[in-house]
Amino acid sequence: MEIFQTVAQKGTVTEAAKELRYVQSNITSRIQKLETELNTPLFNRHNRGMSLTPEGKKLLVYCEKILALTNEMKKVVQSKEEPSGKLEIGSVETVIKLPPILSAYTKKYKNVDLSLFSGVTEKLQKDVLNHRLDGAFITETELHQDLISYDVFQEELVLISDPNITSMEQLIREPFLCFSEGCGYRARLTEWYKDQHITPQKVMEFGTLETILSSVVVGLGITFVPKSAVAHIESRGLIKFHSLPEKYSKIKTVFIRRSDAYFTSTIEKFIETIEFNKGESSEHLSFYLG
Repeated sequence: MEIFQTVAQKGTVTEAAKELRYVQSNITSRIQKLETELNTPLFNRHNRGMSLTPEGKKLLVYCEKILALTNEMKKVVQSKEEPSGKLEIGSVETVIKLPPILSAYTKKYKNVDLSLFSGVTEKLQKDVLNHRLDGAFITETELHQDLISYDVFQEELVLISDPNITSMEQLIREPFLCFSEGCGYRARLTEWYKDQHITPQKVMEFGTLETILSSVVVGLGITFVPKSAVAHIESRGLIKFHSLPEKYSKIKTVFIRRSDAYFTSTIEKFIETIEFNKGESSEHLSFYLG
């Protein structure tokens, strides 16, 4: 099941073998054996690699559920008062208070192997639902019924531009630099554009916050981000803040997890760490952002 899932995710036997640290022949034979047992081809083989057949896509859904249950079973059986094992957490890129939370947790619980993955709110929510992540920091949104959320903090979003842009008329003519669809900040600014009957001249998608901010600094366009995440750049005179009404600018960050997942000491202590550290002042965190 793990081999099948990895090949499906990576798209080639070579990449799957690297990920799992197996020889390629072992990967190939296991996939062939699985196809023989199920009496159906699971992959389309082509020059670019391997893609799932319709039957393979159906199997992947069950495979993910089986592996998630297996992982939960291990956690239940091995559960101890002292957290240990793997903890996979997701986060949107602009959570300024994340470094002290992670630092406090890893220093106190040294037997936990914590991994962090970044993404937009919509994707992170799906990853938690599909058991790919144990939890995630996302922008507050309408949650799936199988998810539970914990408040982390509230932020003020601001439009930022290079210092030469001083009026709203100039702002609305600038390209909008943003993350992909599913980003909570993008959704808020899109809502404002719509309410103001404005059509952005151009929308440019980027993969990282660092690239977006660097592009704003050199005058490529504008973006909409938490004020605390860019205060250190504004204080150096590299960007200019532009405020929008509270309806669009006030936004909450929450931590989510599956409500039906076994509540291990590993995730319990992580949530306790969030509660303990979420009140820390953002002024004390500016060094994390350079």
